[in-house]
Amino acid sequence: MVKDILKSTDEKMIKAVEHVRNEFIKIRTGKATTNLLDGIKIDYYGTMTPLNQLGNVSTPDYHTITIQAWDKTAVPLIEKAIIAANLGLNPNNDGTLIRVPIPALNEERRKEIVKLVKKFAEEGKVAIRNIRRDSIEHLKKTEKEDHISEDDRKHAESEVQKLTDKHIKDIDSLLVHKEKEIMEV
Repeated sequence: MVKDILKSTDEKMIKAVEHVRNEFIKIRTGKATTNLLDGIKIDYYGTMTPLNQLGNVSTPDYHTITIQAWDKTAVPLIEKAIIAANLGLNPNNDGTLIRVPIPALNEERRKEIVKLVKKFAEEGKVAIRNIRRDSIEHLKKTEKEDHISEDDRKHAESEVQKLTDKHIKDIDSLLVHKEKEIMEV
C-alpha cells in the first residue's frame, strides 16, 4: 500500500517536472530551435496537423529556422499558422521554402523572459508541494483505516519529502540552465 502511494507520488512529481521542462522549451532564447514551432498546428484539408508532419523543419544556423513543405500548397497555410501563433516571428516565404529568422533579444526582453521562466519554475514547485500534501493526507487516511502503522506512515512521509526535495532540485537545475541560456548573448 505504502509503495503504491510512493510510486504514484513519484510519477506525479516527474510529470510536474516534465511540464516545466516543456514550458521552458517553448520559451524563445534568441537561438533557433525547431522546438519553438512544436505547438503549431495547421488546418490541412480540414484536419489540424502538427507542423512537423507537413514538412522538414530544420535550423541551418543559430538565427534561422527553415521549413521545407512536402506539399507546396501547404506553404501559405504554414506561413499563416506561424504568424497566428503569436510567437513574435516573421516567416519569409519564397514559394517552396519558409525561412523564419529568430530576432536577437535585447537586455530588457531577456530580463522579462527570465521573470517568466522563474514564474513557470515556481508553478512547478507549487505543483510538487501540492502532490506532497495530497500524498501525506493519503498516508494519514490509510493509517486511520488501520492499513499501516504510525511508524510506517512516518517513514513513508520522510520518503515523500525526499522525493519532493529531489524533484524541486530538478526544477531548480532546469531553471539555472534556462536562465544561463537566456542571458547568453
